[in-house]
Amino acid sequence: MLNFIQHISRMTIEIFLSFWIKAVQHIYLMIGLLWFFSCTATKTFNQAHKKRTVEAFINKHIKNSELKMQLGIKIVSLADGSTLYEFNSDKLMTPASTNKLFTSAASIHHLPQGHSFKTILALSGNNLILRGGADPGLSFEELNSLSRIVSKKVNMIDTLFIDDGIFDLVRYGEGWMWDEGSEKYSAAIGGLNLHGNCIDFICSPNVIGETVQIELYPKTDYISFTNNSMTVSDTLQSNTLRIDRDWLNQTNHFNIIGSMRLNSENDTLTKNIQDPTAYVSTVFREQLYALGVKVNHVHKKNAFSISDTLALHKSKTVLEYLTKMMFESDNLIAESLIKYISANDSTVGNWSDGMNTMKLFLHEEVNLDTNALRIVDGSGLSRYNLISPNQVVGLLQYMNNTKMGKMYKALLPHGDMKDSGLENRFKVNSERINAKTGTLSGVSCLSGYIVSPQYGPLAFSIMTNGFVGSVQPYRKFKDEICSWLMRDTK
Repeated sequence: MLNFIQHISRMTIEIFLSFWIKAVQHIYLMIGLLWFFSCTATKTFNQAHKKRTVEAFINKHIKNSELKMQLGIKIVSLADGSTLYEFNSDKLMTPASTNKLFTSAASIHHLPQGHSFKTILALSGNNLILRGGADPGLSFEELNSLSRIVSKKVNMIDTLFIDDGIFDLVRYGEGWMWDEGSEKYSAAIGGLNLHGNCIDFICSPNVIGETVQIELYPKTDYISFTNNSMTVSDTLQSNTLRIDRDWLNQTNHFNIIGSMRLNSENDTLTKNIQDPTAYVSTVFREQLYALGVKVNHVHKKNAFSISDTLALHKSKTVLEYLTKMMFESDNLIAESLIKYISANDSTVGNWSDGMNTMKLFLHEEVNLDTNALRIVDGSGLSRYNLISPNQVVGLLQYMNNTKMGKMYKALLPHGDMKDSGLENRFKVNSERINAKTGTLSGVSCLSGYIVSPQYGPLAFSIMTNGFVGSVQPYRKFKDEICSWLMRDTK
């Protein structure tokens, strides 16, 4: 009987303990659920509050600006992917140099950061071969160093063969405007390039009434010019010197008009040239001649099989060129990269294949619908490009989440960085923004990353199109939005 009572007691205790344990578990579960839903509700409330605050500021800012423009905005939190603000975010707009965000991302994806472009010099009997490797930054000094190597080997060349066959012969991007003319930013693209395919006119005043003094860099007979300028008095006349290439007839003759004040400092005007390959071959031949090497003939010929390499010049790395491209908005680098990523043993580099290579990356890696955008060049100089703020921010989010994120962000200049598109902009809290500008007539865009003390890390794109007159009010409009996001919290 005693054993029976003890057995019943143990069962009662076990049942009680089991009940108590389950009760405690349910209590903990309820506490956990309450905590979870409380945190979720708090987080949702905070997100909604932040969004309302941003919306209130930007909507008021748009209304108060009274600017006549086409506007598209997208601002996204990189912490949780939530959208803090959007206005016409799917509207396709002309991006200008915002395009370079796509070009740099595709280039990073397809090319090793340490990759360099190779310019090859080779001897074949009494002939010399100069083969271009699409280096967008080959300088006059670097070409001259190749000339000195030749001069130490020979003093007479029968034929100098120029090989620029790494690229096709299409020099200008689709949709580049006629009136871009002889400006530095619209230089022709070649498999062989020199000094940005431009020439510098170093201008200095003369005596009053005489033509302005002109010195060329590099010094070459490849171009000619007519100087109808004049040195004028400091006080009575304006300082309006102008240099234009004979763009209509596609020649390398330049006309210099206008005036330069007597006590003006020297000024350098940089203009593009016609036919980069001919430019390189002419300057190279002149350099050889100056070093005592005679060249009987110059001939353009591609697809050489080179066995006797005399010298190989390696360019800056892709990463260095990308940094220069994004800081200085260098169009020649952008277009060279787009053509280059399409070149292989069976295909010369060209815009069409380059664009397809980029779009494949955007579709398969970034997950963008490439049928819903239009990109026809790498620099953004073409008016045919059409991209939405939503697509730009989608790219920025993707790159931020890859192992290349920090490096990609570092390609973009921060606020008030010297010799960049953000120089003299965002002087307060300058380190909190990294962004790419985009400017054409009637176009002003700004896209990139912000670290906001109040809203955390952000990706943003603000695009304005279709305005008339100065770009300054539209630039100020964007800067005020970004500065507000970057402001210190109280």
